[in-house]
Amino acid sequence: MKNLKIYEANDKMITLIKDNYNLLQSLGSFGINLGFGDKTVSETCKMNDVDTCTFLAVVNFTINGYSDFEDDEQLDVPTLVHYLEASHTYYLDFQLPFIRRELEESTDANDRLGRLILKFYDEYAHEIRRHMKYEEKTLFPYVYSLLDGQPVSDYSIETFSKHHESADQKLRELKLMIIKYLPANAHLNNKLTATLYDIYNNEEWLKLHAQVEDSIFVPAIRRLERQVRQNDVTKNISTMVLKGVENNETLSDREKDVIIGVVQGMQNKEIADHLCISVNTVITHRRNIARKLQIHSPAGLTIYAIVNGLVDISSVKL
Repeated sequence: MKNLKIYEANDKMITLIKDNYNLLQSLGSFGINLGFGDKTVSETCKMNDVDTCTFLAVVNFTINGYSDFEDDEQLDVPTLVHYLEASHTYYLDFQLPFIRRELEESTDANDRLGRLILKFYDEYAHEIRRHMKYEEKTLFPYVYSLLDGQPVSDYSIETFSKHHESADQKLRELKLMIIKYLPANAHLNNKLTATLYDIYNNEEWLKLHAQVEDSIFVPAIRRLERQVRQNDVTKNISTMVLKGVENNETLSDREKDVIIGVVQGMQNKEIADHLCISVNTVITHRRNIARKLQIHSPAGLTIYAIVNGLVDISSVKL
């Protein structure tokens, strides 16, 4: 079995490129400019405002499938989104038109089969453009809403994941059609061979692009969704325990004493004896507390008491 080389933050960036020239396109998608000299990966990323951990996760995965980062919460979602958006721009604005021109130049304009292959390519280009534009119009805005803490309620990363399919099937078919059926033409043969080579490279690029989305991006968004949901729960609890304050109905000192008694597990009579008041007075205080705070359970009063410093959490039996 081949030993995998795992690149780290202290490796020189030029070493990565010398070992894997196809990383040049990834640099552009991350927004990393050339001319980094002998700087390390960490230094180069910092110089270009790129998260080093996320860069290395994508690089090590695309080079050799290394995926030990799946449980690593240090991956930076904005960096991932920027990488995917820039990758789409590269493919839609450069690679698709480039391959189209190559096909035109390497086929006979008078050959009917050649024209059919161009038509087939145009259908492929339309499909891949639709595939990527969906992500740009639906998926990426959803992720940005998560980052803002205000996710769209009727969408989730599972919706995307369940319907996410690789878009390179037609490219594979195109490649095989050219090899098997396009008539030989001596003066165009070299151009056609070069075009096929570029199609093979694009097929591999698309496969890796889809794998990065499935293996890195989707798990990262799942974690972000859980975090946002947890934040919503915390916010709702804070709203609940502070509702009385928002209504400008502050508790009296005696009502706070009653809450402390409830939190400590005392019954109404025990609270009455402890505070030297009647049981009916304790009941009246508890009714007023519930009205002011809109909290009716001992558990809710315990949360309120902890948040507002009436009791120390270490003294509460959980």
